[in-house]
Amino acid sequence: MGRRFCCRRPLPVLASLGIALLLLCASLRALRPAFENKVLGFSWFGGARKSPLQLLRDLDQGPRSAMAEVHQQRRELLRRACSRHTRRQRLLQPEDLRHVLVDDAHRLLYCYVPKVACTNWKRVLLALRGRGDPGAIPAHEAHAPGLLPSLADFAPAEVNRRLRDYLTFLFVREPFERLASAYRNKLAGPHSAVFQRRYGTRIVRRLRPHAQPDALARGHDVRFAEFLAYLLDPRTRRHEPFNEHWERAHALCHPCLVRYDVVGKFETLADDAAFVLDLVGESGLRFPAPPLRPEKDLTREQARRLFQDISPFYQRRLFDLYKMDFLLFNYSAPSYLRLQ
Repeated sequence: MGRRFCCRRPLPVLASLGIALLLLCASLRALRPAFENKVLGFSWFGGARKSPLQLLRDLDQGPRSAMAEVHQQRRELLRRACSRHTRRQRLLQPEDLRHVLVDDAHRLLYCYVPKVACTNWKRVLLALRGRGDPGAIPAHEAHAPGLLPSLADFAPAEVNRRLRDYLTFLFVREPFERLASAYRNKLAGPHSAVFQRRYGTRIVRRLRPHAQPDALARGHDVRFAEFLAYLLDPRTRRHEPFNEHWERAHALCHPCLVRYDVVGKFETLADDAAFVLDLVGESGLRFPAPPLRPEKDLTREQARRLFQDISPFYQRRLFDLYKMDFLLFNYSAPSYLRLQ
C-alpha cells in the first residue's frame, strides 16, 4: 500500500501554535498606539503600508485632520491661482525638472528652493537613504552633486511615471524675506567670498561709478540697493538666468506645470515637515531643529530694515518682478512696502 500523507498536525503542535497566535495578537494590540498617526489622523494598523501619495489621497476622502485640511486648501489655492494667472500652458522640458530631487525607495519628489531650508531637506533625504542622523550630515555633503538624483536625468516615460505615482512636494517662503536672506548670506556675509567674487564684482563694476580697486577685485561690500538694481537691470537676465538663490520659486519648480501634493512653507516649517515625514512613514525621523531664536522673526525684521531705504519706485518694480510668487503661494505684500 502506498504511503498516505495526512494534513492534520499532532494535537500538541496545534496547541502550541494556538498559544503563539494568541501571544502575537496580544502583542499587536499592545503596540497598536504606536501605529496611530496623531498628525495625519489615521491608523496604519491592520493593513499593508501604502505609498505617501496613496495615504494623502486617503486623507482627502474622509474626515481630514487639521494639517490635512491646511494642505488641501493650499493645493486648491495654488490650482486656482495657476488657472487665474497663467494664460498659456506649455509642455514640461527637462530643464524645468532640474531642481526636483528623486527618492525612489520612498516614492518622493522634492523640488528644492534655496533659502527655504533646502539644506536640511537634502539632509533628510540623505538620511532616508541610510546616511545616518540628518543633523550630523555636513552642509557640503548635503549639496554634493550626484548624491541625490534629479528628475531631469530620467527618460520621459520614467519622468511621467514618477510624476503620476510619487508624492511631490516643495517648500516656499515669503519672497522678500527670502531675498533679504539671500543677500545677507551670499553677498554680505563673512563667508561669502565665492559669491562676492562672482556676483559682487559684477554688480560693483556695472552699478558703482568710481569704485575702489579693492571693491572691484573682491566685490565684498555690495549694498542692498545695488543688489536690487542688479536684479532689475534688463542686462542681468539677458546674460544668464538668475542664480538659484534669488530666482523666483515658481521659475525653479514650475508649480503650474507640475502637480504638487504638499506646499510647505518656511513660516510653518516644523509642522509641515512633520506632515511630510508622517506621510513617508518616518515620523521618528526628526527634521533638524531651527535656531533658538526663530529665524522667521529675525528675517522679517531684517527685511524691513533693508527695504526701508529703498524708494517706492524700486519697491514697486521689485514687487512686480516677484509678483507671481506672492500670487501663487498666497503671500500678501509686506506691510513695510510703500507701493502707491
